Amino acid sequence: MSLIAPPLSLYVHMPWCVKKCPYCDFNSHGLRSEPPPYAQYIDHLLADLDADRADFAPALEGRPVVSVFFGGGTPSLFAPKLIARLLDGVRERLPLADDVEITLETNPGTVEHGSFDGYLAAGVNRISFGIQSFDDDKLRRLGRIHSAGEAEAAVKSAQDAGYANINLDLMYALPKQELDGALADVERAVALKPTHISHYQLTLEPNTAFAANPPPLPDDDHAWAMQEACEARLAAAGYGQYEISAYAQPGRRCVHNLNYWQFGDYLGIGAGAHGKLSDAAGGQVRRRWKTRGPRAYLDAAGGPARIGGDHTVDAGELPFEYMLNALRLVDGVPMAAFAERTGLPPRRIAAALAAAVRRGWLHDDPQRLHTTVLGQRFLNDVIGTFLD
Repeated sequence: MSLIAPPLSLYVHMPWCVKKCPYCDFNSHGLRSEPPPYAQYIDHLLADLDADRADFAPALEGRPVVSVFFGGGTPSLFAPKLIARLLDGVRERLPLADDVEITLETNPGTVEHGSFDGYLAAGVNRISFGIQSFDDDKLRRLGRIHSAGEAEAAVKSAQDAGYANINLDLMYALPKQELDGALADVERAVALKPTHISHYQLTLEPNTAFAANPPPLPDDDHAWAMQEACEARLAAAGYGQYEISAYAQPGRRCVHNLNYWQFGDYLGIGAGAHGKLSDAAGGQVRRRWKTRGPRAYLDAAGGPARIGGDHTVDAGELPFEYMLNALRLVDGVPMAAFAERTGLPPRRIAAALAAAVRRGWLHDDPQRLHTTVLGQRFLNDVIGTFLD
């Protein structure tokens, strides 16, 4: 089987935030007395991109970028003029699709974002708000520095600036949360009429403050009840679930995240950013990640020291890596896409597929790979079936 180059995205990591949240295991760094070197960081991002383009030139040839995603940290700590400078530099270096989706993550606190009309003028056409909850007590427990009122005001401000494509991040199974509280958060979110809602369960991740000192969380059965009830409410409001934690109005699915879940390609620039690139000619999938510390990344100045690791994915690992993404999609993926994205013959996963079907985790469908309702609930077990 031959590997076919999938769509290409660009991920840009902005590592600073006002305050590190106790549940967060992302590569984010709270602000200190000295302000971060924002302008210098933009220069280094472009140098990083130049170096990656040189390293991966044959694999990038003729491929337009379908999405750009600014993640963090809090990317909106960067002023609109700096985001504009970076995007201008990206356009000079890579072809962008005519309908490219460009997302900027932001938090509702007024000290954490610039003017939304400035970001829109810079080329950002999608805003993602880290709301998490509309309950002020829950926000305090999560270590958030905004209030529910500030969250609603920020969303309306972005809409007034002209944004028609907005995502809200919500969490459920929060400390001491009941079912009514989880549903109330969804109601407040739906009332703001965003085009997309990401609704995910709070989990205790290693090396976080919550992991070291766990708060009282709902048990698994209560968390599952919250997920089912909120999913039904979102569906009634016109938000279709297309991934475990993602709900969208018709035509508003996130292009960038869909590319991840469909095992697409992406360049990753910035401190700790990860990338994945398919070399169709060589039949290999390669992963590269950048050094995590912002200071070390800046000191590398776009040179080889910016690279934290580089790895060609072994053929034995590809089925698991593919399923880790594709099985998150509620509608699944065409069966033929496995061979196209991995370069492996379908027989490599035949035994694992048969086992998952027998357990009732996957539909018995020779044309499409997708989980049953039971498989969605026990997704980690389903994915583990495909470990080499």
